Amino acid sequence: MLALLALGSSIAWGASDFGAALLAKRHRAVVVVGWTQGLALVALTLVVAVHGWSGSGLGWAPWAGSAGIAGMLGLVCFYAALSSGTMGVVAPIASLGIIVPVTLGVAFGERPSPWAWIGIVVAIIGVSLASGPELSGRVSARPLVLAMGAAVAFGAGLFCLDRGARVSMLMTLWGMRATSVGLLLLVAVAARHFGGVRAREVPFLGLVGLGDLAANGLFAVASSQGQVSVASVLGSLYPVVTAVLAAVVLRERMLPVQYAGSALAIAGAVVLSLG
Repeated sequence: MLALLALGSSIAWGASDFGAALLAKRHRAVVVVGWTQGLALVALTLVVAVHGWSGSGLGWAPWAGSAGIAGMLGLVCFYAALSSGTMGVVAPIASLGIIVPVTLGVAFGERPSPWAWIGIVVAIIGVSLASGPELSGRVSARPLVLAMGAAVAFGAGLFCLDRGARVSMLMTLWGMRATSVGLLLLVAVAARHFGGVRAREVPFLGLVGLGDLAANGLFAVASSQGQVSVASVLGSLYPVVTAVLAAVVLRERMLPVQYAGSALAIAGAVVLSLG
């Protein structure tokens, strides 16, 4: 079940990131993040109102706040990178953030099985190979730096999400969104700029936000059922989805090394699932 839920989060993240990248070509990254996260917060607040307060205390709050800050920074960097670089190249770079929760999970006492370690290594090598064009210097430095910043922020956010979800998944998800939206609203007020989003774009923005929310929820359930070091690797295969959508919809050209990397990433996921 852990493997299916974590892989489901990859699919949701990949599709959401593809939609966000399209929006980021028309609006600044911070505007896309603000609107998508804000609309997702509205939906999640309704769920919390119906479900009621979890009654689990406030142990989730520090983790939720940290995850919200890390996630906001990661999304802003990631969407900005996607808007100025090739989707099939930027997404794999950002996915290398899986190294962060794997390292922290082991540091906190997790002990993946030998087969799980093999799957983790194969998957990380896969996403590294999928970023071959960036490493060759054929793409400008700006999207590379932004994608690397997103990787670190995403990795830290996943670990914080896992810790908070072990106390209360619903309240951690809500706290993440409330933190990120609150910070972005302060930025928008200070800059007196709310993005110039048109009414017809709001449904698509909401769909992207709900996709990201669903991905976070699936990952939180998956990681709380097992080891965050394993769930984070399976949940970080979303670049394959983003790259495929970019190739099919936008006709972006991927090099052979990227196809090989995607195949290795999938192979690593299979080994992890079986292990």
